[in-house]
Amino acid sequence: MMFFDHLEPLTTLAARHRLPTIYGEREFVDAGGLISYGTNYDDLFRRAASYVDKIVKGARPADLPIQQPTKFELVVSLKTAKALGLTIPPSVLVRADEVVR
Repeated sequence: MMFFDHLEPLTTLAARHRLPTIYGEREFVDAGGLISYGTNYDDLFRRAASYVDKIVKGARPADLPIQQPTKFELVVSLKTAKALGLTIPPSVLVRADEVVR
């Protein structure tokens, strides 16, 4: 994924220009982004492992239904919000799966 190669430059550029940002992967928040909302990969990989198990036990991949992600995570960086002079509403913080302080 091309964007993962540029996590730091993208988040640094956004911070330099005081741009609030939202990303699809939590790694961007870890690198200094404001918010991420996206697939919970731990859950996705766990579910993929159950598919591998079914295939190893003889299931035909073509017979298995396509699955979409069902768990998503919201990560908010209060540290970045403070640097941008923003206040994150309590209603958003309550729903966040993780708040970076």
